[in-house]
Amino acid sequence: MSEMLEGWPLLSILTFLPAAGAIWVMAARAMSPGENPGFDRGVRLITLIVTLATFAASLVVLAAFDHENPDYQFVENVPWAFGIAYRMGVDSMAMSLIVLTTFLTPLCILASWSIDKQVSSYMVLFLILETLMIGVFCAQDIILFYLFFEGGLIPMFILIGVWGGSRRVYAAFKFFLYTLLGSLLMLVAIVAIISIAGTSSIPELTAYARQTGFDADLQIWLWLAFFASFAVKMPMWPVHTWLPDAHVEAPTAASVVLAAILLKMGGYGFLRFSLPMFPDASHFFTPMVFALSVVAIVWASLVAFRQLDIKKLIAYSSVAHMGFVTMGIFSGNMQGVQGAIFQMLSHGVISGALFLCVGVVYDRMHTREIAFYGGLVNRMPVYAAIFMLFTLGNVGLPGTSGFPGEILTMVGAFQVNAWVAAGAALGVILSAAYALTLYRKVAFGVIENPKLAGITDLDGREWITFAPLVIATLVMGLAPSLVFDFTHASAEAVVNAFAGNAP
Repeated sequence: MSEMLEGWPLLSILTFLPAAGAIWVMAARAMSPGENPGFDRGVRLITLIVTLATFAASLVVLAAFDHENPDYQFVENVPWAFGIAYRMGVDSMAMSLIVLTTFLTPLCILASWSIDKQVSSYMVLFLILETLMIGVFCAQDIILFYLFFEGGLIPMFILIGVWGGSRRVYAAFKFFLYTLLGSLLMLVAIVAIISIAGTSSIPELTAYARQTGFDADLQIWLWLAFFASFAVKMPMWPVHTWLPDAHVEAPTAASVVLAAILLKMGGYGFLRFSLPMFPDASHFFTPMVFALSVVAIVWASLVAFRQLDIKKLIAYSSVAHMGFVTMGIFSGNMQGVQGAIFQMLSHGVISGALFLCVGVVYDRMHTREIAFYGGLVNRMPVYAAIFMLFTLGNVGLPGTSGFPGEILTMVGAFQVNAWVAAGAALGVILSAAYALTLYRKVAFGVIENPKLAGITDLDGREWITFAPLVIATLVMGLAPSLVFDFTHASAEAVVNAFAGNAP
């Protein structure tokens, strides 16, 4: 396979295929002005085909990828300007997140089938967003990375602000300003490290950090500047407050992308930049990150327990689960880092599925209030079974994808600080409390609300949407070695860089 594809700009094709689809949709829109339901159906179909083609392209790249090779593969390097180059390349960590992105995007399009307001614009924004998300994981020039990283704010800002709920404008601006402010600090740090190392290539910057190293005092400020961006993106406590508002107001598919992909860019940033480039500062700030992680896990779980809105509860659940990711990353050992990568992938599948579950009942009843529901198992048995699976995955039940990542991040943290692992374990107990309580209130009991008497179970489109997520949750839970073997080389490189070992 790799010999057949040699010489092809695979990553550029993969990255910009959705953007080409967006141009296709815009051209079709220009040739068919005015309202036309038939045109809207065509746009949905075009977008679905493009996103499925992108997923297929990612599988082709995956098939040609050598997961035992820790170096960047499918490298593209074209000079740009002022020493900056269009550099693309992936390792196993980036490749796994790309596949997650391309896997979820067609499901988001299926979940958006009921969108009937400015359909072509909505689909164009989703396609552009997919290009920018894939670009983040492919970029091997730090300026190019920054452009993709920040560019994703714009389509998500518009998706929330135009297609969101009643407080959509407030939520959109809060999301945009929080994430932009942190990233501006990172931009200052990027300029500084380029001027010091004399290159914007991420592999060369990492090599410079390993061989020469940035000044220890300067590392503190550089680390904090990158931390400001990645912590908001994840989001870590206490800079998480934009997330619940954004999730509640965002349309269902945007919530899926926000939780499943955009949040993972923060964890990816820590693994790609903070630990390898600033190892001394990472060691110095590890106690602080551990403390913030445990607070996020416990505090967000307690807050989730008190929520009245299903979507907001799941949003706080995401804050708690990202606490496991940061805890695992900064444990600096193989168990913690491998667990953190797995947790990011698993959370992408499970949180995306949970937001889709909320979207199913919201599309029918137009409310997300927990008190409105009850007894859904009587009218929606298939939905109730699927919702139960993802709820159990969310609390880390063995056999689901939620278990391996959580247990490994705690094992990794335990090797560094037993009290941190104990605090995280308390969060696991609390997550079971709020998640199972939510399920009991929504699914079990008798139907007391007469408005639920006519609610219907999943239709064919919803079956197709959930089936891949069910399979992924079970396969990752029952055969986690498929992921661990694939990401091992990248995780080992991060651990060695954090420890200051030679490549």
